[in-house]
Amino acid sequence: MHELPHAHGGPPLTARLRAVPEDFQVEEILGYEADGHGEHALLWVEKRGATTDWVARELARFAGVPPVAVGYAGLKDRHAVTRQAFTVQLAGKPDPDWSVFPHPEVKVLAATRHGRKLKRGALRGNRFVLVLREAAGDRAAAERVLEATRARGVPNYFGEQRFGREGGNLAQARAMFAGRRVDRDTRGFLLSAARSHLFNGVLAARVERGAWDTPLDGEVWSLAGSRSWFGPEPFGATLAERLAQGDIHPSGPLWGEGEPPTTGAAGALEREVATRDGDLAQGLAAARLEQERRPLRLLPRHLRWRWLADDALELNFELPAGAYATVVVRELAQTPAERGDRPPR
Repeated sequence: MHELPHAHGGPPLTARLRAVPEDFQVEEILGYEADGHGEHALLWVEKRGATTDWVARELARFAGVPPVAVGYAGLKDRHAVTRQAFTVQLAGKPDPDWSVFPHPEVKVLAATRHGRKLKRGALRGNRFVLVLREAAGDRAAAERVLEATRARGVPNYFGEQRFGREGGNLAQARAMFAGRRVDRDTRGFLLSAARSHLFNGVLAARVERGAWDTPLDGEVWSLAGSRSWFGPEPFGATLAERLAQGDIHPSGPLWGEGEPPTTGAAGALEREVATRDGDLAQGLAAARLEQERRPLRLLPRHLRWRWLADDALELNFELPAGAYATVVVRELAQTPAERGDRPPR
């Protein structure tokens, strides 16, 4: 990640992120309420220093149901305090007394009946409260970066968590494409790492050209808040207004079989990056993944900040599902390598 170009002139601060778990707080935004009836218990859970998978298994054990009966929308960081939803299918069983759940690092804050199991990705976004400690550098420049981030957003890179320790997932992906056998779950992670690397390569090239939040000829557009996209089509006043309002974003490829839908300069750049990492592009095509798109621009919503002390800066913002808080922070501050497991989804 340290090699990827920055959009706002480079980080003016150095700081520590996650000095303690409370410095990295995440809360899911589901976008809907429990319906109040059904065979699932919809739980609102706070966890500290625990993985989502582990909490799911412990909820199943406590309720006396198989692990497959537990659903959640997104994986949340271990080294953080996170609040997220789980469903537990009780299928005629009474509700357990969730208040005596036997793990002090996990609290069941609320429980309501619901008619459906939570599925992966079924949330609108995540709300973050982050504290940067031991912050040092140019505070005036930091304010300018924050203002630029609020006005223009940041490049929507995939964070380093996607690539594993020291980028090891990419090496494993290349080995898999060369014939090494892996299990189904590992295969999914490695395909995602390969796709993410190609996307980051396209986005980095567009940041260097100053075209990550403005269109290139042959642009394909992502609709904000959805996985839908359209184009290419000529850039005119209507698209310019939608771009300024944050309704649409320039997009980059999530590589698969066939050709990407972009044409002109946008298409040429994407094909150039795919040729440079041809083993990854060809492996993804051979895996029969479809060509998909991801926004190049990430607009944090309700971005606010305040200095808690001369060397402690608190950030508050919301991101859509699948975006990384660490790519917002990297425009502002250089921090030690992240230890997080996976991105909030």
